[in-house]
Amino acid sequence: MSEIEIKNLTKEFNIKDITVKALDNINLSIDKGDIFGIIGMSGAGKSTLVRSINFLEKPTNGQVLIDGVDLASLSEKELRKKRGEIGMIFQGFNLLEQKSVLDNVCFPLELAGEKRKVARKKAIELLKTVNLEEKAKAYPSQLSGGQKQRVAIARALATNPKILLCDEATSALDPQTTESILTLLKEINENLNITIVVITHQMSVVTRICKRVAIVDNGVLVEEGVVEDIFNNPKTDAAKELIFDKKIRFSPVETLHEDKKIRIVFEENSAYEPVIANLILKIGTPVNILKANTKNVGGKAVGEMILGLPDGEEIQNEIIDSLKERGLSVAEVREDV
Repeated sequence: MSEIEIKNLTKEFNIKDITVKALDNINLSIDKGDIFGIIGMSGAGKSTLVRSINFLEKPTNGQVLIDGVDLASLSEKELRKKRGEIGMIFQGFNLLEQKSVLDNVCFPLELAGEKRKVARKKAIELLKTVNLEEKAKAYPSQLSGGQKQRVAIARALATNPKILLCDEATSALDPQTTESILTLLKEINENLNITIVVITHQMSVVTRICKRVAIVDNGVLVEEGVVEDIFNNPKTDAAKELIFDKKIRFSPVETLHEDKKIRIVFEENSAYEPVIANLILKIGTPVNILKANTKNVGGKAVGEMILGLPDGEEIQNEIIDSLKERGLSVAEVREDV
């Protein structure tokens, strides 16, 4: 069942008599209880897209439906109530510096008219959820970045949201802290059955916790699907650039004779096998490993390599066929230097 439906969504901004199209005819469905990633490079339009989900940005055209309700059809009062079902956390934390951790979490409850005693009791429970109850009396200036983000998550959960929007929530954090926040988000999803939408430019975040992903490029939704499928077989240039640390262009393996580099992706059952050693023994010719890595993609071990192949179209095709017989994904790489 789709909890979030985005239909033909377009968002335009008028800047000094110039119309800028930030989003162009986006269509997207996000199922209840999913952890859904929206990824793109800086300026791709992903933050505008996530702000459209709770109508902080109202679309120029198109619809946003939450549980079948078109947000454009709601009055301002009804929209405010609906937004109470959608929590949001940000890269910059957005905590109130003059308030304690406990008061920061209480704040949305008090705005909603909750009695202070009830709000404080719930806030303490939420701080326990994010493993931060011992910091209840501290102030944001006394916290680390990871602790601040945990407070922001607790605050976002205060109104019992059905949906949690995370806009670059880990971009300001170091890798170890990022891992702890992603683990927390996954636990929240599993324990509270909250739908989580993760906006990021980091493929490592998507592969770590997301089930499905949409890739946005220059305001256009260019690719969507299961994270593992897109990681193994990216079809668009935008997807391919995001999977790697630098720009690498791919072309079908049928044109392999034009270059000598290929990318292979290991399925879980072969991620720890000596694939290259077996290949060399089979064909009797060495290949050059230019890059190798193993990643966690949706809880599975997935390996990837960039191989430099020996000269000769016949031996190159033999190598490709052998790798495909092992069930590996293979694509040519043409690296811009």
